[in-house]
Amino acid sequence: MANPTTNFGWQMPTSTDLVTDLPADFEVFGQAVDTTLVDLKGGTTGQVLSKASNTDMDFSWINADPLTILDAKGDLISATAADTPARLAVGTNGQVLTADSSTSTGLKWAAVASGKLLQVVQGTLTTSTSSTATTFTDTGLSATITPSASTSKILIMFSHNAGLYRTASSNFNLWIKLLRGATDLAVPGNNVDTIYFQPGTTSTTLEFNHDASYMYLDSPATTSSITYKTQMKSDNSAITWRANTANTTSTMILMEIGA
Repeated sequence: MANPTTNFGWQMPTSTDLVTDLPADFEVFGQAVDTTLVDLKGGTTGQVLSKASNTDMDFSWINADPLTILDAKGDLISATAADTPARLAVGTNGQVLTADSSTSTGLKWAAVASGKLLQVVQGTLTTSTSSTATTFTDTGLSATITPSASTSKILIMFSHNAGLYRTASSNFNLWIKLLRGATDLAVPGNNVDTIYFQPGTTSTTLEFNHDASYMYLDSPATTSSITYKTQMKSDNSAITWRANTANTTSTMILMEIGA
């Protein structure tokens, strides 16, 4: 027995030992190999070898790193059995993660169940906005929502307080309009509540307060943020109207309904 191997130090027989010491030399050599490679023995299905330390040939069997199975944006780590990670690919826009025992991971991406109330948003107006405008003007009452699916519908409900002060002896109207952004949804004279006052003709300084309520079902077909708001106008420039009078609150509620 003479020269050790360069990498592992296993004792290798020399040519002059091949006759006299061959059995013993190979026994020593075999034991050295068996001892060195003992850490490579065993493991279970699905495991991988990992370095246990900086020592040569020092390995251990471990379960596969679940992060290595992620290969796309939105991937999730799930499992098909105990200690068996699996990749669940991302779904499509608007889908939600749903339990499903028929799939290998017990999960799946699916469309939002129909007819479900998905979210509720409220906007309030507690200050008063005054104007003599005879063209539609923002009242300050609004609410913003971001639909979770483009197929959702938005139910808009508002309760609007309004008041006015008249300086002319004539009849007049006060109108409310509902908009999605800059798009008219409910237009006076068509399908929106009209606040209408018809005071007597003897007085020219009258104040009125009124509450108007309205509901509208919209289909915005988007998953972007959208703002609903109201506008007001009168049909007489002698009218000073107020969107929300003192000590009152106007409210707008938005409900997202799954299609």
